[in-house]
Amino acid sequence: MGEPDPHPHPHEHSELDATELRVRALQTILLEKGYVEAGALDAIVESYQTRIGPRNGARVVAKAWSDPDYFDWLLRDATAAVASLGYTGRQGEHLVALASTDQVHHIVVCTLCSCYPWPVLGLPPVWYKSAPYRSRAVRDPRGVLAEFGVALPPEREIRVWDSTAEVRYLVIPQRPPGTEGMSEEQLAALVTRDSMIGTGLPNAP
Repeated sequence: MGEPDPHPHPHEHSELDATELRVRALQTILLEKGYVEAGALDAIVESYQTRIGPRNGARVVAKAWSDPDYFDWLLRDATAAVASLGYTGRQGEHLVALASTDQVHHIVVCTLCSCYPWPVLGLPPVWYKSAPYRSRAVRDPRGVLAEFGVALPPEREIRVWDSTAEVRYLVIPQRPPGTEGMSEEQLAALVTRDSMIGTGLPNAP
């Protein structure tokens, strides 16, 4: 038997449903026992869903696409550039931005565990933490990308970056064509979580 497919889309729904059921059961127990307050729990969930998460990263990417000076700063010192937008916190202390181009496409993995830049991408998806993705992204990145629906020209180099507890990466995908004149808010709506990991591309306008 071959290794399981790391691509999330065909299988993610059932996994997430099971996870949600377990989370809800745990929440119920914690609330009934009085270990946590409902308000505090809601605040934590809301924080990661709205303030901390892919929406933050999308705003970073959109600003980089719109502002060349910010783009340069992001590549020089991503931690400071991201912090200037108010996105800081645990798992985001040492960020490095990687700009994909016509010559190079970047993809991020954590081969040892699931190091991930929470302040700009939220919590890591199930597939990012899976052993098949962590191993195959290194051995066969082009094949993994194909399973995610990303077909790149054969001449384009694919660079795989291994996140660690010391350094976490944020991919700045290429700006889609036909987006001239769009506002940062409109651009941010095109940026996907997967495009900031390198396993996807931004949406077309």
